[in-house]
Amino acid sequence: MLKISELAMPKSRKVTTICNGKRKVWTDYEEAKTFFLGLMMSTDGEEHERAECVYIQLMHGLNECSDED
Repeated sequence: MLKISELAMPKSRKVTTICNGKRKVWTDYEEAKTFFLGLMMSTDGEEHERAECVYIQLMHGLNECSDED
């Protein structure tokens, strides 16, 4: 039987992010989360908000994450 954490993980490890008009396809979901967490922690203002928006979507397991509304 699957554990809860395994059920919460996205089926595909591939994710696409769009931040500040730049589109990037990641082959490792965890690498994308680590990148955006680091970006979020090292910036402020609008750049912080953009990174935070993408990071939150990554935490929810979306396959495409964007900083646009």
